[in-house]
Amino acid sequence: MAWAALSELVPYYPLYALLFLDTGLSGAQISLLFAVWSVTALLTEVPAGALADRWSRRGVLVLGGVLQAAGFVVWTAAPGFRAFLVGFVVWGVAGALWSGAAEALVYDGLAAVGAEESFARVNGAMTAAELLVQVPTAVAAALLYAAGGHELVGWVSVACCLAAAALALRFPEAPRAEDGEDLLDTLRAGVRAAVRTPGLRVVVLAVSLIGGLDAVEEYFPVLADDWGLEPTVVPLAVLAVSLVGALGAWLAGRAGRLPSPALLGSLVAGGGLLFLAGAWARPAALAAVALFYGLYLGVLVVAEARLQERIEGRHRATITSVAGLGVELAALAVFGAWALAGVTGVAVVVLVTVPMVAAGLRLPAREPVDDG
Repeated sequence: MAWAALSELVPYYPLYALLFLDTGLSGAQISLLFAVWSVTALLTEVPAGALADRWSRRGVLVLGGVLQAAGFVVWTAAPGFRAFLVGFVVWGVAGALWSGAAEALVYDGLAAVGAEESFARVNGAMTAAELLVQVPTAVAAALLYAAGGHELVGWVSVACCLAAAALALRFPEAPRAEDGEDLLDTLRAGVRAAVRTPGLRVVVLAVSLIGGLDAVEEYFPVLADDWGLEPTVVPLAVLAVSLVGALGAWLAGRAGRLPSPALLGSLVAGGGLLFLAGAWARPAALAAVALFYGLYLGVLVVAEARLQERIEGRHRATITSVAGLGVELAALAVFGAWALAGVTGVAVVVLVTVPMVAAGLRLPAREPVDDG
């Protein structure tokens, strides 16, 4: 939880868009930066998981923190379009390194001491920590910017990334037997297991689809503004939604013991709440959005736990990264639905995912799939 929180306690996060504007970048240049960031993450997602399986999951987490710090060093020392471009490429690689390795490291670490059934609780607590830390991050960003502008924000962000990397060094890592594979062998074997093993394939797809729904978080400030909240209140409203989401993630350990129909009912109820919010379209409708987010994150954490339970073997991080790649692709459907019909379109996407999520959750919770 401390590592998850520290990884998000980066003052640059709430302010980097302002940094780009203050540096004089155009809207087209900023869009290009975000596109490069996304493409880099897509291209490196699965290879990064294979590297974690082949080399060291703990080492990959440490490397990701160091790379992100290096990207922010470039931003802070020489702010400009080229520096931002380099920083986003490095940051995209860092995010890919964390994606599959973190869940694999935690699950195998718990399994090594016979506590793998605690994964949903631990993973939910980590997700909650990432959301809760938005409060001190926003406060720190405002205070640092007032004291020393973007430069001070940048160097403190570098220090936070390095501190998270140092903390990751303390993670225990379960030993793995040598198998003679090289990195390419590991990559192929993990992808093959994820897409060809019937039971595992269903869960990977379910996690991809439900994980992609988290892209709706990007639109919470837009909803608050469109529904009539004052600009000064919008950040507080968005924070309230995130806090309800954190509560849902925190309770996922208990939710994991619920029967699959109850979990699916939560997801359907969440979709219904989004429909209600879209039809209501008033400031109070954000309460329905918050309830959706809490229900959704609870189901997501349980689905991620079910995926880990179904993987057995040496390619856990690679398979998890395949699901992570699916999440990035599924998020495109959310962006498209929003462009077509706003929050109502996203509600439709939520309900469309239910049959596949149902198929993934119906599989026996403790029947692992050997990845070879």
